[in-house]
Amino acid sequence: MATAPTTRKPASLPRSRKAAMVVQLLLREGDDLPLSDLPEDAQMRLTKELGALDIIDKKTLAAVANEFANELSDVALTAPGSMEAALKSLDGRISQTATARLREEAAARSGSDPWALVLELAPEDFLPMTEAESPEVVAIVLSKLPTSKAASLLGLMPGEKARRIAYAMSKTTDIRPDAIARIGAGLAKYYCGAAISAFSETAEERIGSILNSSPAATRDLLLEGLLSEDPAFGESVRKVIFTFEDIPARLAALDVPKVLRDIDQADLIKALAFSATVGGPAATAADHLLNNMSTRMADNLREEIAECGKIKQVDGETAQAAVISAVRGAADSGTITLVIEDEE
Repeated sequence: MATAPTTRKPASLPRSRKAAMVVQLLLREGDDLPLSDLPEDAQMRLTKELGALDIIDKKTLAAVANEFANELSDVALTAPGSMEAALKSLDGRISQTATARLREEAAARSGSDPWALVLELAPEDFLPMTEAESPEVVAIVLSKLPTSKAASLLGLMPGEKARRIAYAMSKTTDIRPDAIARIGAGLAKYYCGAAISAFSETAEERIGSILNSSPAATRDLLLEGLLSEDPAFGESVRKVIFTFEDIPARLAALDVPKVLRDIDQADLIKALAFSATVGGPAATAADHLLNNMSTRMADNLREEIAECGKIKQVDGETAQAAVISAVRGAADSGTITLVIEDEE
């Protein structure tokens, strides 16, 4: 049994319901409406309203249509209606820098920075991006990612691809903020379904920071490739990298106690035990730490090391990374100052 049409005064209907009625009327008449030009939120609201429409009596439909026609006849000028629409209408008429700054302000107000969506992806979710996008674009993504996530992503890539992307960081030094804004919007559109300041760090510092958190094998392989591809850039990256083996040369003896208080003792024991097993520069670094702490603490640690047995490589490197992170953190906060090579 058909539902009897109900009569409602147009004034009692929400504007979204009236819009749905008008659209349904025009569609019934065979009009081709460019609804895809509407913002996606508006398209979704309209579709929901169309789905909620029941049988409409002639009197209500006529009243809504007349109201729509009267409002349309009173319109003398239409405005863009949003910042993005305004920017599109002014495309080519204002500078790219002004456009980027306006998008940045709008994104900050709305909290809709597309880069925020991109950076929420898991490391493995970036792999399709590394296949489809240029090395320069992926290098920008790595630069935007938190260091630990960037290191994880780098470790998931084939060695040759990772090397090309690491080298591409040297090509991103002078990239414009408006270009990065467009890249972020494009990546969010294609991989997740504003604007961005210029990088505050050099390409060498960015890739060096990532390599600091990468496994030793990955770091050594990429550094070797960078030195082969571009010796000057590779050497600059090498100077930025701070590894466990660099501790004796770059961590002053008086600064050792300041760093040790920020290291979990379990990590410190594993790092020292693993380094002693590996020998060479790693063992020298472990001795540097033990020889420049209090005698009592060093003796206690040596007892713990003797009892902990063999440390797996992955556990040892993770513990060394924790020590390195503490040293870098103390340097970044100004608690200590790392010795710069060639500083004599």
